[in-house]
Amino acid sequence: MTNLQEIRSIIAKSKRWDLAFQIVGLLSMLFGIVTLMALVLNLMHDGLPRLDWQFITSFPSRKAEEAGILSAWVGSALVMLVTAATSIPVGIAAGIYLEEYAKKGWLSDFIEINVTNLAGVPSIVYGLLALGLFVYRFKLGESVLTAGLTLALLVLPIVIVTTREALRAIPNSIREAAYAVGASKWQVIWDHVLRYSTGTILTGIIVGLARAIGETAPLVTIGALTFISFLPEPPIQGQFPFISFKWLLAPFTVLPIQMFDWVSRPQEEFQVNAAAAGIVLVIMTLAMNGVAIFLRYRLRKDIKW
Repeated sequence: MTNLQEIRSIIAKSKRWDLAFQIVGLLSMLFGIVTLMALVLNLMHDGLPRLDWQFITSFPSRKAEEAGILSAWVGSALVMLVTAATSIPVGIAAGIYLEEYAKKGWLSDFIEINVTNLAGVPSIVYGLLALGLFVYRFKLGESVLTAGLTLALLVLPIVIVTTREALRAIPNSIREAAYAVGASKWQVIWDHVLRYSTGTILTGIIVGLARAIGETAPLVTIGALTFISFLPEPPIQGQFPFISFKWLLAPFTVLPIQMFDWVSRPQEEFQVNAAAAGIVLVIMTLAMNGVAIFLRYRLRKDIKW
């Protein structure tokens, strides 16, 4: 009888601890959500009155009422295009090699530790690295290409780590079943392992690109402009060869830098402009994440375990 009472007491105590943990977790989640919503609502309250077509299609100006973000949002879009085109294939390929092909030993452990550490390095360090490598060594200048490669270095460790974790989570039974019917190692990875892990990999890509689009410090380090009143040459031309890559070497600015320039000015009108630019940056981030989430949903929809 005594043992039964002790067991009941232990169970009741465990339930109380579980309830306490649930309450603390719920309050923590609500605190984060409420704080985020308050900041977003405050941003929208300040910036929505200024957000119109003229603001989106105008270049920056010394007059707050005439200033716009055309060069900034176009620059952000082009830089993120270079970042995604560089970091996604390289990061996924590196993750596949380290997880599926590299021999387990001190060298692979050393690489894994360093890749994990690089994911937490301050962004300004990447800016200094890019300044010495891309600007001074490779002579790429303060260009869209330099900015995209800089942010690609920032995103790359996140993509590699996420890819490895996604591949590691796939049950070995899937690999063994594919080998049993005569598939090669690459066929197992391409047709089965990657197919099941794509959703998780896309989640890591979302996190990495969302971090990159809001970065300012590394782009300031490599020489991004705070005031630019022209657009890069368009990549699609009306004459042969119809495609131009001159925009890659064009000077640039991005939305976070434009916002930084405006909030550093004392006039209240420029503060309103910065809030409106912040809304556009949030919309661009949500749109980018929405595309990735849609792709993840479509890929998972057809997968049957």
